[in-house]
Amino acid sequence: MAQFYSAKQRVTTKQRITVTVDDLDPFGQGVARHNGKAMFVSGALPGEQADVTVLEDKRQFSRAKAVKIHHPSDARETPRCVHFGVCGGCQQQHASIALQQASKARALSRLLGREGASPVPVDAILSGSSWGYRRRARLGLQWQPKQQRLLMGFRQAASNDIVAVKQCPVLVPQLETLLLPLHHCLSGLQAVRRLGHVELVLADNGPLMVLRHLDRLSAGDRAELERFSHKHQLMLWLDDGSGNPQRIGEGEPFYRVHDVPLQFHPQDFIQVNAAVNQQMVSTALAWLDLQPDDRVLDLFCGMGNFTLPIGKYVQIAVGVEGVAALVRQAEYNAQLNNMSHVRFFQHNLEEDVTHQAWARQGFNKVLLDPARAGAAGVMAHIVKLAPQRVVYVSCNPTTLARDSQALLSAGYHLEKVVMLDMFPHTSHLESMVLFSKE
Repeated sequence: MAQFYSAKQRVTTKQRITVTVDDLDPFGQGVARHNGKAMFVSGALPGEQADVTVLEDKRQFSRAKAVKIHHPSDARETPRCVHFGVCGGCQQQHASIALQQASKARALSRLLGREGASPVPVDAILSGSSWGYRRRARLGLQWQPKQQRLLMGFRQAASNDIVAVKQCPVLVPQLETLLLPLHHCLSGLQAVRRLGHVELVLADNGPLMVLRHLDRLSAGDRAELERFSHKHQLMLWLDDGSGNPQRIGEGEPFYRVHDVPLQFHPQDFIQVNAAVNQQMVSTALAWLDLQPDDRVLDLFCGMGNFTLPIGKYVQIAVGVEGVAALVRQAEYNAQLNNMSHVRFFQHNLEEDVTHQAWARQGFNKVLLDPARAGAAGVMAHIVKLAPQRVVYVSCNPTTLARDSQALLSAGYHLEKVVMLDMFPHTSHLESMVLFSKE
C-alpha cells in the first residue's frame, strides 16, 4: 500500500482486502481486526466476511467500506429508505433492530464500566416503534439555477449537499405524507429562490410548519402558504430571521407527557420520539420514588418535560435551564397546570452556581438532563446537596461515565441503567441511570 506524508496527516491509497467482522459499534460500523488493530467497516455486520476498501489507515485503527459481502448475516435487513447510504440521517437501516439495540447496550455497558473492573449491566431498553417515530424534522431548501428547480431534503453525511427526499420512513406518517405536497407548494412560490429551510413538527393537536424565508414574502406567496396550511390542517409560522416567527392563524401546539399538557413554541426543543419520551419520564419518576414532602431539583430542565410531571407528586420542584425562551415557556406551562409550587430559573449551568438563589435551597432528590457536553459544572454542587437519589439522563455515554465518577467517589451507588432507543437506525446512544445513597 503506497503511503504519502504531509505535515498534517498520513494519506494512503485505497487498498482492497478481505476481513471477518466480529462486532457492531454504536455508529453502525462493523468491527474487524486487521494487522493487529481495529478496523471499522461501514456496511458490514457481525459474522460477515467482507471485501473492503481501506479508506483511512492510522496508527491505532483503520476505516474501510464494504464493497462485497460474503454470506450475509441473519441480522441483515433491506433498508426501507431509498435514500439510505446517501442521506446522513440514518446509519443502521441495514441491521435488525435487535442487533442495533444490543450493540448500543454493549457500548453503554463498556463505557460505564471503563473506570471499574467490569462492564456495568444494562437493566432494560426503553423503545417504541422503530419506524414512523420522528415527530420533528428540519428540511433544507436549495434553489438550483441550472436545473431551475427547488431541492428539499436532508443533508448528506459529512456534507452540506442536500439529498432530495420524497419519503422518509422514520418520520411519523402525518409528516411524511406532507413531503410531496409541501415541495410542490414551495416550488410554486415567487420567493422559491430565497428560501432557507422548513421545519415540520407533529404536536398532539396536529402538525405545524415553520418556513424560513430570506426575503419579505409577497401577498400572493403568503396567501398560497395559508391555503396550503388550511388544506392540510397544519399550523403555520413564517420566519424572516428576526428571531420572532410570525404566527399565521390560530392554535397553540402542545404535547402531553405523564398526563400533563405542555404547550411549546414551534422552535422550542422537544424530544422527537414521543413514545420513548413517555416511557423515559414515567421511569424517571418511578426511580425518584416521589413523596409528598420531597423537594426535587431538575437541572437542564428545558421547558419542564420532567419538572412539571414531577410537580404532580411533590412539595417543591425547581427547574433550572440556560435558555431564556425555554424558561419562559416552562413558567407559562406551570401556570396553565396550576402548579404554583413548581418554579423555574435561568442560569448557565456551566458557570458557578453556588451563589444562585435556587442553589441555596435544600433538595433531597435531583434529576439532570444535560446536553452532549455533560454536567461537569454542577456535579460538585449535586454532591454538596447530598440528595438521596439522582437520576441522570444522558445523550452522550462518554460524558455520563465521566460525570458519574463524582457521585461514585462521594459514596453513591449506580443502582439502575436503561438504554433509551430514542433514535432507531441512527448512531445516537441515549441512556438514563439512577444513583442512590443510603
